[in-house]
Amino acid sequence: MDLSLNRTDYLQVGVTSQKTMKLLPASRHRATQKVVIGDHDGVVMCFGMRKGEAVAVFKTLPGQKIARLELGGVLNTPQEKIFIAAGSEIRGFTKRGKQFLSFETNLTESIKAMHVSGSDLFLSASYIYNHYCDCKDQHYYLSGDKINDVTCLPVERLPRITPVLACQDRVLRVLQGSDVMYEVEVPGPPTVLALHNGNGGDSGEDLLFGTSDGKLGLVQISTSKPVHKWEIRNEKKRGGILCVDSFDIVGDGVKDLLVGRDDGMVEVYSFDNANEPALRFDQTLSESVTSIQGGCVGKDGYDEIVVSTYSGWVTGMTTEPVHKESGPGEELKINQEMQNKIASLRGELEHLQYKVLQEREKYQQSSQSSKAKSAVPSFSVNDKFTLNKDDASYSLILEVQTAIDNVLIQSDVPIDLLDVDKNSAVVSFSSCDSESNDNFLLATYRCQANTTRLELKIRSIEGQYGTLQAYVTPRIQPKTCQVHQYQIKPLSLHQRTHVIDHERPMNTLTLTGQFSFAEVHSWVFFCLPEVPEKPPAGECVTFYFQNTFLDTQLESTYRKGEGVFKSDNISTISILKDVLSKEATKRKISLNISYEINEVSVKHTLKLIHPKLEYQLLLAKKVQLIDALKELQVHEGNTNFLVPEYRCILEEADHLQEEYKKQPAHLERLYGMITDLFIDKFKFKGTNVKTRVPLLLEILDSYDQNALIAFFDAA
Repeated sequence: MDLSLNRTDYLQVGVTSQKTMKLLPASRHRATQKVVIGDHDGVVMCFGMRKGEAVAVFKTLPGQKIARLELGGVLNTPQEKIFIAAGSEIRGFTKRGKQFLSFETNLTESIKAMHVSGSDLFLSASYIYNHYCDCKDQHYYLSGDKINDVTCLPVERLPRITPVLACQDRVLRVLQGSDVMYEVEVPGPPTVLALHNGNGGDSGEDLLFGTSDGKLGLVQISTSKPVHKWEIRNEKKRGGILCVDSFDIVGDGVKDLLVGRDDGMVEVYSFDNANEPALRFDQTLSESVTSIQGGCVGKDGYDEIVVSTYSGWVTGMTTEPVHKESGPGEELKINQEMQNKIASLRGELEHLQYKVLQEREKYQQSSQSSKAKSAVPSFSVNDKFTLNKDDASYSLILEVQTAIDNVLIQSDVPIDLLDVDKNSAVVSFSSCDSESNDNFLLATYRCQANTTRLELKIRSIEGQYGTLQAYVTPRIQPKTCQVHQYQIKPLSLHQRTHVIDHERPMNTLTLTGQFSFAEVHSWVFFCLPEVPEKPPAGECVTFYFQNTFLDTQLESTYRKGEGVFKSDNISTISILKDVLSKEATKRKISLNISYEINEVSVKHTLKLIHPKLEYQLLLAKKVQLIDALKELQVHEGNTNFLVPEYRCILEEADHLQEEYKKQPAHLERLYGMITDLFIDKFKFKGTNVKTRVPLLLEILDSYDQNALIAFFDAA
């Protein structure tokens, strides 16, 4: 059967965080359920639907921002007690709104994630995890990287308590007490965890995870080692996953997987006989989906998917048909309930318009007074700046709780702005004077009406580092603007990985001196993305990185007084040497720098660049031929006389032009990397070869791999 869902908006609260909306258990099968939601104003609201209207059951007073909301209760009974995390405090409410718990934890940071299981409470701040039982401290763990989510395998089904942490370094950490039992590597930074089918599946050990780059997977957390069951790659380049739930929305007796993404996409996956997920339904909302639940809210007997969005909308996608079928010759009549609802909405709209008009006049009069005071309106911006492995570009997502008027992008470092298909904003560029004021980019995005989310793509150049700034101006009066800053790091195209090829020819940079572990960690954090801000526990640490553009790798090992960096790309070592010595000089720390250069690594790097360079040159040649081939086609009337290669170019013309358009300055970028490699190779030998660069560019224009390698060897 096809899944047809109809959207209905219930109400709007304040801005919401991830996983802050739940449906209370139903009193009977397919009976309407109450919705409970917490927002950034600190308000917890519980409401139900009556005669098509949202009616509040209870609503708390404002307080600290609510970061998480979970349901709990005695094990094996309906989970209808409401727990919220705000700041470092946990509060508990009954389904009627009576507060029965106020627990101030000993966490020094605000709580970011929470899981409730019977009398057990699992909490995590940015780096700290705590397990409480009956509000008494049981276990503690300090993570090496940020914790995004926490859950626990069902204690009622398994003989052990097994908490799992989703950490930013692409790892799920499975705990036993205060120790890590083992780590599970996942294909992206995990942002959300959930028990499969809501109870851990058949074994009770099945755990769903969603990543910030949009991948979804199922892993079995057994006592000895993890078993990866399936994984859904993000082939359609959709947003990161913020929430998942299991609910039988299709009605075939098997729970489906409900997924909410940060680009507003809501998806339903059904399972086949082999328990492999298949996409059954998707629908896009205009803003990120922070929570998702399956249940019955609008009307008895009609299942639906209930979601909450960033700006606080609670929306249902229901199986209830919008229109009732009418027989032939019959007129479709709107029932009395619908007529009353329309009349009520019209009255409410007229009242709001009148109120807005009154307030506007009042503001205009007060602004002309000599004692007038104008307050700057505050607004919330949800931003995300991440490196995409697939195309080695950065994605900047800006989401505002109200409509965006314009966004000004300014950069003091050379970057390229790339086209984004989903982006409907009009962009205009301003001329920059990079020599006098270090301004390399000034671009303004003017958004269409009611745009609350803007996605931009940029590509940086390694070795060029600085700050990207976004000035966000929403459509509110009086005009106000927020500035958000993003660091473009020296090795900006490198991404954390956990496995590298140790057989590659490596160049080594060694630093020694009177510096502390915290100081050398701060230098590595300055140079490379995806490094935790705080120094990891221990006296020595090793991080592995991969260049998302060239697939070269970097191994970084450092401790107090020593840092060793190994890479198969000389340019990476050269950038590190320049930046680290500059940072040490700023802090007046004397460094002893030594390096070992492996000549074989240059040929190795050129071979890694070769397929990319060959592909781009071939693409450029094909695009140049398209116009001429189209003229021939028009002149001759058919393409039968053309060789298959040219016929293929004509058939794929639109695709080739689209791909070429998406890769601005791609060829120049590869030329720049080869030029840097050439200069860096000889820089370490103490030779300046910049005068030979024009000759190198001539060889690249008539590219031949062997000729290029020979030029590098002979120079």
